[in-house]
Amino acid sequence: MLLEVENLSVYYDQALILSDVNLKMDKGELIGLVGPNGAGKTTLLRAISGMVNKEKEELKLSGTSVRLLGKITYRGERIDHLLSYQIARKGLIHCPERHRPFSGMSVVDNLLAGAFLCRDKKEVKRRLDIVYGLFPVLKERSLQISGTLSGGEQQMLAIGRSFMLQPELLCIDEPSLGLAPQIKKGVFEQIREIQRHGIAILLIEQDVKLSFSISARNYILSSGRIVAEGSSQELLKDETIRSSYLGL
Repeated sequence: MLLEVENLSVYYDQALILSDVNLKMDKGELIGLVGPNGAGKTTLLRAISGMVNKEKEELKLSGTSVRLLGKITYRGERIDHLLSYQIARKGLIHCPERHRPFSGMSVVDNLLAGAFLCRDKKEVKRRLDIVYGLFPVLKERSLQISGTLSGGEQQMLAIGRSFMLQPELLCIDEPSLGLAPQIKKGVFEQIREIQRHGIAILLIEQDVKLSFSISARNYILSSGRIVAEGSSQELLKDETIRSSYLGL
């Protein structure tokens, strides 16, 4: 088992954001996590990647209490007490929603910044070549200042930079947000291609049909709880799930 989340609950002061969430992933899987806005999907990814723990430390000064209860295991090791940088070093990488590049740096410098943990120049070049193969437009614009890229190109750069860390598990939050339909389709084709490189992917996405088109299994989160789990075909056949949670 690559990732296992057991009975995870997250509180901000007295507000319960996640309640007894359970989720499992094997190596190389592409899992979809869908549900209504405000369901707690981003909080779940932030808890898995250690960002909630980081926020817990930051919010102490303001008097806000953040509690994370339950168990998160990655490659057989508990990580629910670790901070985001410690988890990233283990190969679990979080590509957040609206993740923007370092706007004053070139595309290639942004990508190279993503490989900061690797000291092998040949390996860095190998990863860079893969990213350019996945997203040819980034190679075309390699010397362009990242802040001048379109929204779709910036999303490609965010995913490419995450790939440069060579994750074993990549958590991607809302990659299609604000993108035109044709651009979204291209981004999702490349997410599937990243999986073919042996990288497991946990994907949050509002476009249910697009997410289900590439995911092997899916979890539906609503009001902080997992309400259903199954293949795309199984979930789409259930009229209650379609209408109540998927908006279809």
